[in-house]
Parts: sequence; structure tokens; C-alpha cells
Amino acid sequence: MSDAVECDVVVIGLGPGGEHAAASLAKAGLEVVAVDERLVGGECPYFGCVPSKMMITAARTLQESARVNQLAGTATATPDWSPVAARIRDEATDDWDDQVAVDRLVAAGATFVRGRGRITAPRTVAVGEASYVARRGIVLNTGTTPSAPPVQGLADTPYWTNREIVRATELPESLAVIGGGPIGCELAQVMASFGVRVTVIEVADRIIAPEEPEASEVLTKAFRDAGIEVLTGVHIDSVTHADDRFSIALEEDRTVEADRLLVAAGRRNNLGDLGLEHVGLDPMARVLEPDERMRVADGVWAIGDITGKGAFTHVSMYQADIVVRDLTNSDGPWADYRAVARATFTTPEIGSVGLSEAKAREQGIDVVVATGDLGTRGWLAEEPGMVKLVADRARGVLVGGCVAASTGGEIVALIQTAIQGEVPIAALAEMHFAYPTYYRSLLPVLRALL
Repeated sequence: MSDAVECDVVVIGLGPGGEHAAASLAKAGLEVVAVDERLVGGECPYFGCVPSKMMITAARTLQESARVNQLAGTATATPDWSPVAARIRDEATDDWDDQVAVDRLVAAGATFVRGRGRITAPRTVAVGEASYVARRGIVLNTGTTPSAPPVQGLADTPYWTNREIVRATELPESLAVIGGGPIGCELAQVMASFGVRVTVIEVADRIIAPEEPEASEVLTKAFRDAGIEVLTGVHIDSVTHADDRFSIALEEDRTVEADRLLVAAGRRNNLGDLGLEHVGLDPMARVLEPDERMRVADGVWAIGDITGKGAFTHVSMYQADIVVRDLTNSDGPWADYRAVARATFTTPEIGSVGLSEAKAREQGIDVVVATGDLGTRGWLAEEPGMVKLVADRARGVLVGGCVAASTGGEIVALIQTAIQGEVPIAALAEMHFAYPTYYRSLLPVLRALL
């Protein structure tokens, strides 16, 4: 191995948070070595948030066109996947080339190294034959990899994950989706909007299981109304592939057949063979638990999915800012996860923030809940949906909320502010909410909590 190169910070993994931390630290005057063996920017811009939301935007346009006959006259739309595939290739991903991101990082003042980084000693990282010694420390943002359930025969088939489906230039006639979480549900609905016959297979008793049961009910009905078959609470016995067809054998002698299979059954943190043992961490750890400054060991910080605080780009970016403050000896604020917001970009969109009712009860909170529909705006638009608020009875404040609506991810911003600021429910319930907006649907639910 060549002589070690000294720097201030080594960042291993350049997803959104890692890239942001590396660039910010470099702009602050630190010597930063930024390392990644994959695309700079991570999963989000190339295989996740950005291309999938282009797909969803196109699908929603088709969905709205189908409402013309119901509300405004007559119209016919012919789905065509080619403009979507072209936008993903040309606008979102530069044909899955990260040169623009690399140039941006280098322009910020960081040194970029392509390769797999591994900790070999405290504050020391090896990348191939090169070695880097970080005077201040190491930042880990190694992200996740799509995982697949241990189903007999599955590994031997050419199934898709999110990484393959966003590259699709032609769509199949039929698609089976293993996994009814956010990724599986979003992509299932996109495919169905483009005329693909879709079956969603979920081993839990409902889709989007981490969200409120009421939201699952609304989304399940929307799926079935759109012709998507939803199978929940099922066990998958085996998967086979022959003659360009997938066969998914379920319990009770039922079989689902499809031209393509999308596996969206979770993700695995990239912590293996990272050299964690050299900094006093468990090399078999599945999650690295950070303190409020994102420190996980002496001279080691972690951000993003590997911290278990929410596998969301916005959480990773939030944590990156905290790391930058700590490494540049700035004051806080430090990490606070009371009001983490999230959105599943289906139709209707499921926006959630804070604790679900079940999680709040698990924490021993004296819980009071209230639910409602989308009010006047929902009636005018003929849009189904729901609102659910979770409160701490003793303190008189919100601790969680969930909204299913076309703008569900936007409406929860008000709930998020209320949770973060611990605004009394009594004060919220006396505010005037513009009529007839979607967010006004919160008002009767808030008053029902008093």
C-alpha cells in the first residue's frame, strides 16, 4: 500500500447526505476526500426519488385524463411509455452518468476517489492501494441495497428491483409486485396507469403497513378500483421463471403469473466489510445508532439510512447539516426526530409525520385520536381520502398525523410544524383555515381531539 495521504475528513459513501456533507465541509475550508464506488448522488437521483417521481407525474396525468368523462366531458388518452423513459434517461440521470455530480463535488473543493472505502484503523481509510488518514474523522453514508426475501427459487430468476424498472424502455403486459410498501405501491400504480395488469403481493395483513390502517384502507380501495389486484397476508412458497414468464406460488395452491416480477420487499444497509471493528463498532451491526451530533464512535459520524432514523433523502440531508456543524465546531441545533415527515406518492398520496397511533401507544403515551374525511374540497373534487391525528392527551399537543389526499404530503407540513413547535391543540383549533382548501379538513379533526 502506498504512503498515506493526510486530510481533515474522509466521507465514505456519497448519497445525497454524503455528497452534501463532503461539499459543505470542503467549502468551509476543510481538506475532504470523498469516496464512492457507485454513482455520486446515490440511489435517489438515479434509481429512486427522481426517476420514480417522473414516472408518477406521467401516471397522474393519465389518471386525471380518465376523470374527464366523469367531471368535464369526454376525452381519450393513449398511454405511451417512451416519453417517460426518455425523460428519465436524458433529464434525470444523464443515462446513469454521474459526471455532473462529480464535477460539482470537485468544484466545491473536495477530492473525489472512485472505489470502495474501508476503515483499516482509527481515522484511516483504504481505497484500493491508497490510504487516507483523517485528522478530524470519518463520515459514513454507505446507504442501502435492494434486498429480496428468502423465497425458494427467487434468486435464480431475472426479477426487477427499483434499479431495473426505472431503466425499462418497454412495459410488460403484466407485472407481479412482491412488497406493498411505498416503493412497491408507487411503482405498481404507475404501471397500472400505463395499462399493465398488476398484482401486488404483501405478506403483512395490509399494504403500507407502517402507516395508519385507515390510510391502508383508502389506498387498497383506490388500487382495486383501478384494477390492481391486492393480495395481503399471504405466504410465498416459491418463484420460478420459464418461457419468459414468472410463476409465484402462494399458499393454498394459488399461483400468480406475470411477464415481469418487481421485488420491492425492503432494503439492506451497506455495512458489511466496512472495517467497523477497527473503530470499536460491531462489524455485524445492521444499524449504527448515532448520538445527537451523529457520532457513532470516536472520530466517526454516520448519516442516512444506516442510522435507522428514516430511509429518506430529507433525513440524510438534515443529518449531514448536523455533521457539518459538529466538524466545523459550530453550535447546534442537534438531532431531533419528533416530527419526521414522509410521503408515499401514490394516488391518493399518503403523507405522515411523527408517531402513528400504534407507535405512540407503544411509547406509553396517553393517546387520543380523531379521524375525518377531506371535507368540502374533497366533496367538490369527488376525491376520497382521510385525516387522522394522534395526540398526547396529558400535554394537549399533537404527536403524529396522517393524511390521504392528492396533496397529502403537503398537508402534513402544518401538522409537522405543530408537532415540532408543540403548539397546543386548543390554539390550532381556533385558527382560521382557508375555505374550501384540503388542509381545512384538519379543523374538525383538531376540534374532535379537545
